Amino acid sequence: MRFLIGFGLFAIALAGGHLDGGFATAAFAGQPHDGGLGFQPSAAPVMDDIVWFHDFLLWIITIIVVFVTALLGIVALRFNRKSNPNPSKTTHNTLLEVAWTVIPVMILVVIAIPSFRLLYKQVVIPEAELTVKAVGYQWYWGYEYPDHGDISIISNMIPEDQLQPGQPRLLAADYDLVVPVDTTVRVIVTAADVIHAFAVPSFGVKIDAIPGRLNETWFRAERTGMFYGQCSELCGTRHAFMPISVRVVTKEEFDAWVAQEQAALGGGKLKLAEAGAAEAR
Repeated sequence: MRFLIGFGLFAIALAGGHLDGGFATAAFAGQPHDGGLGFQPSAAPVMDDIVWFHDFLLWIITIIVVFVTALLGIVALRFNRKSNPNPSKTTHNTLLEVAWTVIPVMILVVIAIPSFRLLYKQVVIPEAELTVKAVGYQWYWGYEYPDHGDISIISNMIPEDQLQPGQPRLLAADYDLVVPVDTTVRVIVTAADVIHAFAVPSFGVKIDAIPGRLNETWFRAERTGMFYGQCSELCGTRHAFMPISVRVVTKEEFDAWVAQEQAALGGGKLKLAEAGAAEAR
């Protein structure tokens, strides 16, 4: 019995350590790190709820494991042939049968309520302040800003031999998806060739990008910084080399970035128009 009590305390301590470890040891926000435990630090409301629900389930699972292990230990120690040579002839116990039916149902109901609430929050898109279209290609991402003219970006992974200090291997991209902080961003997701998946762990975002179909998700980044994700669907030989880098900036910085991109886009259109006129002459 001392062993069972010790095992239970160890399991609870392990669970408690798991709840804290994912955040206390996090050296970087928005990307994995060596020795990390648990989720990446949350940067969006949906991810806050995912982390809470995960921790809530971990406690329930730990309690169930400890309880079932204790019952198995009691049965093994008290009801073996040596300790109990004259076994009971009891075949039914109404109270016990009702209990082991009702209690699991109650546990599932307790789990289902926050689960359905979280699913609803993920699926139902609130009124968006910014819309971004993410298109998966073999093997890179394209981003479009339909609310801001014809801004379109192609984002490729930076090769390892070209990384700058502070850029993570296999995650840094040459062009980032730029969004403003404290803004509800609607992401329309599709693919041009095969099935990809748009996933950014710190935002609690993961959704398939399917050719010929538009899926949508959303996030609201609560702090500025760089946040990384990857394609999470096996899409071909270079599946591991199409990262997602999201740069969250202040609203003023985002407006300046949009103006810069639109100016560059306008200059490009002007050059194309001049070239076309020269060719016509």
